[in-house]
Amino acid sequence: MTKKIILLALCSLLLAPCSAVDAQQAEKTFRIGFLDNSTAAGSASLLESFRQELRKLGWIEGKSITIEYRFAEQRNERLAELAADLVRLKVDLILVTGIPLALAAKKATSSIPIVMTSVTDPVGAGLIASLARPGGNVTGNASLAPELNTKRLEVLKDAVPKLSRVGLLRLSGDSIGQDLQLKDLRPAALALKVQLEEIDAQPDAKGLESAFQTAKQKQVNAIMTTTTRPFFGERKRIVALAGKYRLPAIYSQKEYVDEGGLMSYGADYDDLYRRAAVYVDKILKGAKPADLPVQQATKFEFIINLKAAKQIGLTIPVDLLQRANQVLR
Repeated sequence: MTKKIILLALCSLLLAPCSAVDAQQAEKTFRIGFLDNSTAAGSASLLESFRQELRKLGWIEGKSITIEYRFAEQRNERLAELAADLVRLKVDLILVTGIPLALAAKKATSSIPIVMTSVTDPVGAGLIASLARPGGNVTGNASLAPELNTKRLEVLKDAVPKLSRVGLLRLSGDSIGQDLQLKDLRPAALALKVQLEEIDAQPDAKGLESAFQTAKQKQVNAIMTTTTRPFFGERKRIVALAGKYRLPAIYSQKEYVDEGGLMSYGADYDDLYRRAAVYVDKILKGAKPADLPVQQATKFEFIINLKAAKQIGLTIPVDLLQRANQVLR
């Protein structure tokens, strides 16, 4: 009996350090930095999808994790400063949205893991070595924006009779991300025999109004936008202007249609944010970003708003309605 007691005591002593380490890891509160060039209100719905997935994975905000939110409020010149601020706080991980944010974060740190929610062509932007083997400290999701921009133009051509001229709103000052998006769209427009009128726009009330006035002056038949966070943050204003100028428009995300927009075709961004949460979970549990392949979007949505079509006097062809995942009446 005495020998058994001594043996149990020795085992307890040997296991005690392990238990202490486990308890310390369990008690640690990880700090996530979220960097976005939009606004808090503009990003709220997608952030909620991210937080919901983290909760499903067992992370409790305010207890096992805290999130440091940094919004550039449509001012890209602030991105370097905000990224540096998150690095100074020694966050355990940085979550980013588009190319400008990912580049700012990568420039600010080569050691803190960076997870992309949805980035256009991360290889072409120089963020990763390859999708399968990203290398470095960056991983996450790619949004397939170049291919989807081309598909949106095709849908617009099917929706608008005798479409000959399309106004493309592009964000002023974001050359890298948008040039990558337009590399396929320009030749696609030529193939579809559609004149693409590229119009630079500032993502504010004055800048967007001016862009739509320019579109009208150029006598465009419809409107598209490049896929950018600042435009997404101003989606309510963009949709309202498209209605004011009676221009059919197709957008990259369903949230534009939620605000009254005519059509959207694109990746399911709620799904991309949920998948980003899965990668955050893996990394906080010890996985290395370099070992996690960058995932491409796999879920897509095509939504048509017939009420918006009626307001501008547009009749959507029946065959196009049949192709939609959702038709709002």
